[in-house]
Amino acid sequence: MCSLEKRGNIYILTITGDNDHRLNPTLLDSITAALHRIQSETTSAPSALITTAHGRFFSNGYDLAWGQSDPDRNILMSKKLRLLIETLISFPMPTIAAVTGHASAGGFILAQAHDYVMMRKDRGYLYMSEMDIKLVVPDWFVKLLKCKIGNPSVLRDVVLRADRVTADVAVTKGIIYSAHNSAEETVKAAVGLGEELVMRNWDGHVYACNRKVLFADVLPALDFDETVEDVVKANVVSSRL
Repeated sequence: MCSLEKRGNIYILTITGDNDHRLNPTLLDSITAALHRIQSETTSAPSALITTAHGRFFSNGYDLAWGQSDPDRNILMSKKLRLLIETLISFPMPTIAAVTGHASAGGFILAQAHDYVMMRKDRGYLYMSEMDIKLVVPDWFVKLLKCKIGNPSVLRDVVLRADRVTADVAVTKGIIYSAHNSAEETVKAAVGLGEELVMRNWDGHVYACNRKVLFADVLPALDFDETVEDVVKANVVSSRL
Protein backbone atom coordinates (compact mmCIF):
# COMPACT_ATOMS: atom_id res chain seq x y z
CA MET A 1 0.00 0.00 0.00
CA CYS A 2 2.96 2.32 0.51
CA SER A 3 6.72 2.19 0.10
CA LEU A 4 9.51 3.90 2.00
CA GLU A 5 12.80 5.09 0.53
CA LYS A 6 15.67 6.86 2.26
CA ARG A 7 17.89 9.28 0.33
CA GLY A 8 20.52 10.56 2.70
CA ASN A 9 18.49 12.19 5.46
CA ILE A 10 15.33 12.43 3.35
CA TYR A 11 12.57 9.84 3.78
CA ILE A 12 10.19 9.44 0.82
CA LEU A 13 6.91 7.72 1.67
CA THR A 14 4.99 6.81 -1.49
CA ILE A 15 1.38 5.64 -1.59
CA THR A 16 1.61 2.99 -4.29
CA GLY A 17 -0.72 1.72 -7.01
CA ASP A 18 -2.90 3.30 -9.67
CA ASN A 19 -6.19 3.40 -7.73
CA ASP A 20 -7.65 6.43 -5.97
CA HIS A 21 -5.94 5.61 -2.65
CA ARG A 22 -9.06 5.60 -0.52
CA LEU A 23 -8.34 5.98 3.19
CA ASN A 24 -9.50 2.60 4.45
CA PRO A 25 -7.96 0.89 7.49
CA THR A 26 -5.46 -1.06 5.37
CA LEU A 27 -3.95 2.04 3.76
CA LEU A 28 -4.09 4.12 6.93
CA ASP A 29 -2.33 1.37 8.90
CA SER A 30 0.31 1.08 6.18
CA ILE A 31 1.11 4.80 6.23
CA THR A 32 1.14 4.97 10.03
CA ALA A 33 3.43 1.92 10.23
CA ALA A 34 5.85 3.58 7.79
CA LEU A 35 5.92 6.71 9.97
CA HIS A 36 6.60 4.62 13.07
CA ARG A 37 9.41 2.87 11.21
CA ILE A 38 10.97 6.24 10.39
CA GLN A 39 10.71 7.30 14.01
CA SER A 40 12.38 4.09 15.15
CA GLU A 41 15.27 4.66 12.72
CA THR A 42 15.73 8.37 13.33
CA THR A 43 18.88 9.37 15.16
CA SER A 44 19.87 12.81 16.37
CA ALA A 45 20.77 13.74 12.78
CA PRO A 46 18.22 16.12 11.20
CA SER A 47 15.86 14.54 8.67
CA ALA A 48 12.81 15.40 6.56
CA LEU A 49 9.77 13.47 5.35
CA ILE A 50 8.19 13.63 1.89
CA THR A 51 4.81 11.98 1.29
CA THR A 52 3.71 11.42 -2.31
CA ALA A 53 1.63 8.97 -4.35
CA HIS A 54 1.55 7.08 -7.63
CA GLY A 55 -1.23 7.52 -10.19
CA ARG A 56 -3.97 10.09 -10.74
CA PHE A 57 -4.79 10.53 -7.05
CA PHE A 58 -2.87 11.59 -4.00
CA SER A 59 -5.92 10.35 -2.09
CA ASN A 60 -9.64 10.51 -2.80
CA GLY A 61 -10.58 10.54 0.87
CA TYR A 62 -12.35 7.97 3.01
CA ASP A 63 -13.37 4.63 1.51
CA LEU A 64 -17.08 5.47 1.67
CA ALA A 65 -18.12 2.32 -0.18
CA TRP A 66 -16.34 0.16 2.41
CA GLY A 67 -17.92 2.08 5.28
CA GLN A 68 -21.45 2.11 3.86
CA SER A 69 -22.49 -1.29 5.20
CA ASP A 70 -21.69 -0.63 8.86
CA PRO A 71 -21.44 2.69 10.80
CA ASP A 72 -18.72 1.16 12.97
CA ARG A 73 -16.51 1.01 9.89
CA ASN A 74 -16.77 4.79 9.52
CA ILE A 75 -15.75 5.22 13.14
CA LEU A 76 -12.75 2.95 12.55
CA MET A 77 -11.62 4.92 9.48
CA SER A 78 -12.02 8.20 11.34
CA LYS A 79 -10.05 6.97 14.36
CA LYS A 80 -7.22 5.70 12.18
CA LEU A 81 -7.01 8.93 10.16
CA ARG A 82 -7.03 10.99 13.35
CA LEU A 83 -4.22 8.82 14.74
CA LEU A 84 -2.25 9.35 11.52
CA ILE A 85 -2.77 13.12 11.64
CA GLU A 86 -1.71 13.20 15.30
CA THR A 87 1.43 11.27 14.35
CA LEU A 88 2.24 13.80 11.62
CA ILE A 89 1.67 16.75 13.95
CA SER A 90 4.02 15.16 16.49
CA PHE A 91 6.57 14.02 13.89
CA PRO A 92 10.16 15.02 14.82
CA MET A 93 11.17 16.49 11.46
CA PRO A 94 9.83 18.79 8.72
CA THR A 95 7.14 17.18 6.56
CA ILE A 96 6.37 17.86 2.89
CA ALA A 97 3.40 16.60 0.86
CA ALA A 98 4.28 16.26 -2.84
CA VAL A 99 0.75 16.15 -4.26
CA THR A 100 0.99 14.62 -7.72
CA GLY A 101 -2.73 14.00 -8.26
CA HIS A 102 -6.18 14.82 -6.91
CA ALA A 103 -6.49 15.25 -3.14
CA SER A 104 -10.12 15.18 -2.03
CA ALA A 105 -11.83 15.43 1.37
CA GLY A 106 -9.76 13.32 3.79
CA GLY A 107 -6.99 13.22 1.18
CA PHE A 108 -6.92 17.03 1.18
CA ILE A 109 -6.71 16.93 4.99
CA LEU A 110 -3.87 14.40 4.86
CA ALA A 111 -1.89 16.68 2.57
CA GLN A 112 -2.56 19.77 4.68
CA ALA A 113 -1.35 17.99 7.81
CA HIS A 114 2.17 18.35 6.38
CA ASP A 115 4.24 21.48 6.96
CA TYR A 116 4.58 22.19 3.24
CA VAL A 117 2.32 21.21 0.34
CA MET A 118 3.80 21.17 -3.16
CA MET A 119 1.61 20.31 -6.14
CA ARG A 120 1.86 19.52 -9.83
CA LYS A 121 0.29 22.00 -12.28
CA ASP A 122 -0.63 19.68 -15.12
CA ARG A 123 -3.01 17.40 -13.22
CA GLY A 124 -4.97 17.36 -10.01
CA TYR A 125 -6.93 19.60 -7.71
CA LEU A 126 -7.60 20.06 -4.02
CA TYR A 127 -11.25 19.46 -3.24
CA MET A 128 -13.31 19.38 -0.06
CA SER A 129 -16.16 17.39 -1.58
CA GLU A 130 -18.48 17.20 1.43
CA MET A 131 -21.01 19.81 0.21
CA ASP A 132 -21.35 18.04 -3.13
CA ILE A 133 -21.85 14.57 -1.62
CA LYS A 134 -24.11 15.72 1.23
CA LEU A 135 -21.77 15.02 4.14
CA VAL A 136 -21.07 17.16 7.20
CA VAL A 137 -17.46 18.26 7.56
CA PRO A 138 -15.96 17.10 10.88
CA ASP A 139 -15.04 19.81 13.35
CA TRP A 140 -11.43 18.64 13.43
CA PHE A 141 -11.15 18.94 9.63
CA VAL A 142 -12.14 22.61 9.87
CA LYS A 143 -9.82 23.32 12.78
CA LEU A 144 -6.91 21.87 10.81
CA LEU A 145 -7.83 23.86 7.70
CA LYS A 146 -8.00 27.05 9.78
CA CYS A 147 -4.40 26.42 10.84
CA LYS A 148 -3.30 26.16 7.20
CA ILE A 149 -5.56 28.63 5.34
CA GLY A 150 -5.29 32.12 6.78
CA ASN A 151 -7.80 33.91 4.55
CA PRO A 152 -11.41 33.41 5.78
CA SER A 153 -12.82 33.95 2.28
CA VAL A 154 -10.56 31.24 0.85
CA LEU A 155 -11.54 28.90 3.67
CA ARG A 156 -15.21 29.61 3.00
CA ASP A 157 -14.83 28.76 -0.67
CA VAL A 158 -12.92 25.57 0.10
CA VAL A 159 -15.51 24.29 2.60
CA LEU A 160 -18.83 25.90 1.60
CA ARG A 161 -18.41 26.20 -2.18
CA ALA A 162 -16.49 22.94 -2.57
CA ASP A 163 -14.12 24.68 -4.99
CA ARG A 164 -11.82 22.39 -6.95
CA VAL A 165 -8.55 24.24 -6.54
CA THR A 166 -5.77 23.72 -9.07
CA ALA A 167 -2.11 24.18 -8.22
CA ASP A 168 -1.59 27.69 -9.57
CA VAL A 169 -4.77 28.95 -7.89
CA ALA A 170 -3.81 27.21 -4.65
CA VAL A 171 -0.47 29.05 -4.61
CA THR A 172 -2.18 32.38 -5.27
CA LYS A 173 -4.67 31.76 -2.45
CA GLY A 174 -1.99 30.66 0.00
CA ILE A 175 -3.28 27.09 0.30
CA ILE A 176 -0.05 25.43 -0.85
CA TYR A 177 3.64 26.30 -0.84
CA SER A 178 4.50 25.88 -4.54
CA ALA A 179 3.38 24.47 -7.92
CA HIS A 180 5.45 22.52 -10.45
CA ASN A 181 5.16 21.36 -14.05
CA SER A 182 4.88 17.58 -13.56
CA ALA A 183 4.81 14.82 -10.96
CA GLU A 184 8.54 14.31 -11.36
CA GLU A 185 9.28 18.02 -10.95
CA THR A 186 7.06 18.16 -7.86
CA VAL A 187 8.91 15.34 -6.13
CA LYS A 188 12.27 16.79 -7.24
CA ALA A 189 11.32 20.16 -5.75
CA ALA A 190 10.18 18.45 -2.54
CA VAL A 191 13.53 16.70 -2.23
CA GLY A 192 15.29 20.02 -2.79
CA LEU A 193 13.22 21.68 -0.07
CA GLY A 194 13.80 18.72 2.24
CA GLU A 195 17.57 19.00 1.75
CA GLU A 196 17.40 22.74 2.43
CA LEU A 197 15.49 22.13 5.67
CA VAL A 198 17.85 19.37 6.78
CA MET A 199 20.76 21.79 6.32
CA ARG A 200 19.24 24.03 8.98
CA ASN A 201 20.25 21.32 11.47
CA TRP A 202 17.18 21.76 13.66
CA ASP A 203 16.49 19.61 16.69
CA GLY A 204 13.65 17.21 15.81
CA HIS A 205 12.09 17.20 19.27
CA VAL A 206 12.01 20.99 19.41
CA TYR A 207 10.59 21.11 15.87
CA ALA A 208 7.75 18.75 16.83
CA CYS A 209 6.99 20.70 20.01
CA ASN A 210 6.78 23.97 18.09
CA ARG A 211 4.50 22.38 15.47
CA LYS A 212 2.20 21.15 18.23
CA VAL A 213 1.92 24.73 19.47
CA LEU A 214 0.81 25.80 15.99
CA PHE A 215 -1.77 22.98 15.95
CA ALA A 216 -2.87 23.52 19.55
CA ASP A 217 -6.54 23.89 18.53
CA VAL A 218 -6.41 20.74 16.40
CA LEU A 219 -4.89 18.25 18.83
CA PRO A 220 -7.78 18.13 21.37
CA ALA A 221 -10.30 18.01 18.52
CA LEU A 222 -8.71 14.77 17.29
CA ASP A 223 -10.21 12.94 20.29
CA PHE A 224 -13.70 12.88 18.78
CA ASP A 225 -15.44 12.94 15.39
CA GLU A 226 -19.06 13.93 15.85
CA THR A 227 -19.95 13.15 12.25
CA VAL A 228 -19.54 9.41 12.80
CA GLU A 229 -19.70 8.86 16.56
CA ASP A 230 -22.85 10.92 17.18
CA VAL A 231 -24.55 9.04 14.33
CA VAL A 232 -23.87 5.71 15.99
CA LYS A 233 -25.08 7.01 19.38
CA ALA A 234 -28.28 8.30 17.76
CA ASN A 235 -28.87 4.93 16.10
CA VAL A 236 -28.39 3.14 19.43
CA VAL A 237 -30.90 5.44 21.15
CA SER A 238 -33.42 5.00 18.33
CA SER A 239 -33.13 1.21 18.51
CA ARG A 240 -34.01 1.32 22.22
CA LEU A 241 -37.17 3.37 21.75
